[in-house]
Amino acid sequence: MAEKPQPVRVLYCAVCSLPAEYCEFGPDFEKCKPWLIQNAPEIYPDLIKEANAKEADKVSQQFQSTGISSDGATPSAPKQEEVKRLPGGKIKKKDKQEVVIEKVVRNKRKCITTVKGLELFGVKLSDASKKLGKKFATGASVVKGPTEKEQIDVQGDISYDIVEFITESWPDVPETAIFFIEDGRKVPAA
Repeated sequence: MAEKPQPVRVLYCAVCSLPAEYCEFGPDFEKCKPWLIQNAPEIYPDLIKEANAKEADKVSQQFQSTGISSDGATPSAPKQEEVKRLPGGKIKKKDKQEVVIEKVVRNKRKCITTVKGLELFGVKLSDASKKLGKKFATGASVVKGPTEKEQIDVQGDISYDIVEFITESWPDVPETAIFFIEDGRKVPAA
């Protein structure tokens, strides 16, 4: 008679909840490394060698730092700038202070003018949309755009009249900071 197959015991990582063999493909392998060294050293033997090398480097740095600083001052660690990292290791850039005006055509005849970036100049978007709606006698509303940032949608093609209105209503917004998007390119309004 054939032997009855036994179930396979799988060791799951307590940090990322993947099987230990797949931790290196998980979302954050660096956080899993200490747990893997302690609980599954046979799966990743290179981690143990790497950890031992790091410990040796730390000890040698401590000896060097105590030998160099004879005046008793503690060595200062280099300051790391706080940089916001996005998934995939990309670095988030600071927003440029600029107003971008784009005309989006829908249904061949009707169009919507979107105004992005007014909030960077300290303008309340709800107040700005009310002023734009009254000035141009159209519907204007604050909506979240595709980048999860709020923008103002104004019904109708008011793209060239809006520049003068923005600079008059909010003097903090210079005309050099207003741009149009035409044919996929950013064109200065001035």
